[in-house]
Amino acid sequence: MRILLLNGPNLGRLGARQPEIYGSTTLAQIVAAAADRASAAGHALAAFQTNHEGRMIDRIEERDYDAVVINPGAWTHYSYALRDALAACDVPVVEVHISDVNAREDFRRINVLDGVVAHSVIGRGWRGYLDAVDWLAANAT
Repeated sequence: MRILLLNGPNLGRLGARQPEIYGSTTLAQIVAAAADRASAAGHALAAFQTNHEGRMIDRIEERDYDAVVINPGAWTHYSYALRDALAACDVPVVEVHISDVNAREDFRRINVLDGVVAHSVIGRGWRGYLDAVDWLAANAT
């Protein structure tokens, strides 16, 4: 299985950005750990991060993957364009959030991706990415 790991706005600054919320692990470290986990299960993982919504949708439309793990960041709360792109990709999608968005500000409780993702991993820190890869390995092969 080819897994596409997507990260949205501001996630390129993981490790430096609000470590009290997001921890000190960098995005590069997360990608390496997720790629190792996927490889150990016999799968390949490619990663992409952008702060630009259109670039994210363009990447989704490339259709060179069998499953998606995505941390959409703030787009979770308002991007119907991202929702439509994920709904149209016709592969299992697992949503990841490092922090427990449901225990934070009210606006973070809005999730426009509900109904188009197959599974969500919320509030498990960076290890949520590994949980997402594990879920795909167990459920999408």
